[in-house]
Amino acid sequence: MLLNRRSFTALTAASVTVAVLSDQARAAARSSFKAIAFDGFPIIDSRPVFARVEEMFPGKGAELSASWRIRQFEYGWLRTLGGRYTDFWRVTEDALIFAARAMKIELSSEQRERLMQTYLELKAWPDAEPALRQLCDAGVRMAFLSNLTAPMLDAVIRNSGLEGLFEAHLSTDRVQAFKPDARAYRMGVDAFGLRKEEIVFAAFAGWDVAGAKWFGYPTFWVNRSHAIVEELGVVPDGTGSGLNDLVAFVTA
Repeated sequence: MLLNRRSFTALTAASVTVAVLSDQARAAARSSFKAIAFDGFPIIDSRPVFARVEEMFPGKGAELSASWRIRQFEYGWLRTLGGRYTDFWRVTEDALIFAARAMKIELSSEQRERLMQTYLELKAWPDAEPALRQLCDAGVRMAFLSNLTAPMLDAVIRNSGLEGLFEAHLSTDRVQAFKPDARAYRMGVDAFGLRKEEIVFAAFAGWDVAGAKWFGYPTFWVNRSHAIVEELGVVPDGTGSGLNDLVAFVTA
């Protein structure tokens, strides 16, 4: 019995050592993160767009917004696959027109323009500015790597007082391919001049988590909507409900 206890104690100590080393290895990996490539929506609060849809079309806003958003991304993926790229602004407008027609909603040109302009009025989520400034103070480089156009990204920075925190926008317009195409994710490596392992990709959507992981980025999911993980064979390296969780992940 004494021998068994000693053996058990030795095995337990070894297990603790392995666990400590594992934690140390994870901390070392995190401390090597030098940059973050952000999808747009971990930072941009798009809820005012959908609130305006409901305001214009009472009782139909939720369904129209969901259809619009789904078609928005489907059109981007289809255009990339078909080699018929057009920018996200045009894709967004086309998706809105289709969604309204599919629901047999009369959408005037004035209503369409008003809804589109809402994208240029968006601001950052409330937790964004303090978290981004903390990352900047820690020496972490940051840039948007987004399907959104540069003017759309400029607008949210201007509306939210985030000037000076980001490097040049990595809009998919640069490579004429929407995420999750590898050409889009590669912009981060080329622009930062770093290895994939040194760049964290911060995603808003589960499919974007998968695309970034397939490319080879360490990935953090800013899962504001508390969605479930997509069944695409990969999981994020970290996850949280806001940007404070991302700060903890990157600077731990």
